[in-house]
Order: sequence, then structure tokens, then C-alpha cells
Amino acid sequence: MVRHAFRVGARDYSTIFTWKTWLGAWFVRVLAQVAFFALVGRMLGSAERTQYLLVGNAVLLAGMVGMWAVNMVAWERSTGTLPLLAASPTHPAVVLASRGSYLVADATVSAAGALTVAGLLFGVPLPWARLPLALPVLVLVAGSAFCFATFAGGLLLGFRSAQPIVTNVAVVTLMALCGVDVPVDVYPAPVRWVSSVLPVTHGLRAIRLILGPAPAWEPILVQAAWEALVGAGWLAVCLLSFHAIVRRGRRRGTLDHSS
Repeated sequence: MVRHAFRVGARDYSTIFTWKTWLGAWFVRVLAQVAFFALVGRMLGSAERTQYLLVGNAVLLAGMVGMWAVNMVAWERSTGTLPLLAASPTHPAVVLASRGSYLVADATVSAAGALTVAGLLFGVPLPWARLPLALPVLVLVAGSAFCFATFAGGLLLGFRSAQPIVTNVAVVTLMALCGVDVPVDVYPAPVRWVSSVLPVTHGLRAIRLILGPAPAWEPILVQAAWEALVGAGWLAVCLLSFHAIVRRGRRRGTLDHSS
């Protein structure tokens, strides 16, 4: 089931992008986004700030692409396949996660590519030999955001018109609270607590440590483990919420696309 769902998702993705349109449209777009914030750092006259903004916004791409999973549940409902998923013996969240797992791959490639190209364009002195070590952490960031977005998509089943707005608000929230442009430490304790349970925060810290001048591997592994734990937590909440949503939909008959 997982394999078939992944193949369906990959085929869906291939109808949206070819490698030419991905490079010429999508990658240019995300590269411009990272370059914009790097230019802000350069205008401030600080090489350190330029690197901080460039790395933060490149890693944010992993979370941003993962957040597209918010729309997956709505797509299933609008095409009338959500009731079929609810009637199958496999948990709907497992199928949705497998079908949308291509987003994790896209998020990782987008973030790593933007970090590499923007770093070269702006002459940021990144430790290129250690850059491959950041790839597993980017996968964790994308997966954590994907689990969070799938949970949010389930909650928004009855509010399809609000889903694009919620996706954009969620991405801006990650940008504001997770240390992308502003260090988390400047916020008051309640905001720091919210940041600690959001995707991106711990993964970004780990990547900053990896790309730092003197990486200490124990803190890196701790932050990566926290990112994985955050993703697992959102996955657990997602499974529980989908169980409740499907059970309520079966009882009320509200899972069909016309409801």
C-alpha cells in the first residue's frame, strides 16, 4: 500500500513539473527568495548577518515545501476519494503520508540546492566539505513539517477555502518564530516554548552548528534528535486526529466531496 501510494504521488508530481520546468520555474523562484534575504544582510554591511539569513531561509525551504501537505486532504475530498480511504483497512493518514512523501524529497533538494547556489553567488564562506552532513537534517526538517501540515490539513477539512491562507500563515509563522531571520533567544519564554514544538527550529539549529566554525557533534545530534521527536509528535497527533475525523465523518456521513 505504501509503495503504491508513493508511486501515485510521484506520478502526480511528474504532471506538475518536468526537470526543465522545475529548474527554470520553481528553483529560480526559491533561489530568488533566499537571495532576497541574503541581500538584506549584505545591505546591513555584515558578512555574519548575510550568512545567518542565507542559511536560515535556505533551510526554511525544507519546511515550506513540506507545508504543502495541508492541501493533500482537500484534494482527496474534492476528488471523492476520501470516503474510499476511510472505508479501506489502511489508516488514511498512512496513505496520505505515503502519497505525499515526494514533498520531502522535493523539499530536501530545493533547500540543499538553494543553500549551495546562493552560498556560491554571495561568496559566503561555508564549509563545503561538511555540507553533505546537513542533508539528513534537511530530511528531518521536511518530514517534521510534512507531519505538521498533514495534521493541519485534517483539521481544515470543513474549511477548504481557508487552506491556502492557513498554509501561507503557517510558513510565515515558521519564518518568524523558528530562528530563520531572528534568533529564538530574543523572544519571551512563552514564544520560545511555542517555537520549540514547531518544525524547523531544532533542525535549523543543528545545521547552523554543522556549518559553524567549530562544530561540536554532541549538540548537533541533540538538536537533530529533537527535530525528529517534534516530527514524531506531530505524526502521532495526526494519526489520532484522523481517527477522530474519520469516525465522526462515518457517523455523520460527511466525508463525501459534496459535503
